[in-house]
Amino acid sequence: MELRSYLSRVRGLGASHEGTHHFWVQRVSGIALVPLVIWFVLSATSIVGADLATFKAWVGTHYNPVLLILLIVTMSHHAYLGLQVVIEDYVHGEAAKLTSLILIKFAAVLLGACAVFAVIRLTFGS
Repeated sequence: MELRSYLSRVRGLGASHEGTHHFWVQRVSGIALVPLVIWFVLSATSIVGADLATFKAWVGTHYNPVLLILLIVTMSHHAYLGLQVVIEDYVHGEAAKLTSLILIKFAAVLLGACAVFAVIRLTFGS
């Protein structure tokens, strides 16, 4: 017989001891993407058809590099979290699941790092 209530057992956060952390991070990153994507779409429509020099000038002005890097990091993390849920739910073999999770983590980090490097390179010239 256990003297703990059902609520106190549930507060143990389940078998993984993560609770709803993954759920909340995915939702918060999705909410953060809304203003970032709106800013990007509105800003990008103003430079449609611009040459490379104009684009470099746009990337390097004021807050654009910071917002672009925030967009890239948030989007790659949000995409990774979404793909992780899909793989955990629909890939049933443990080896395939682990391999897929590792590959998407590497892909998210690699693509995010390359995109951030491109923004930094455009901002500081070359």
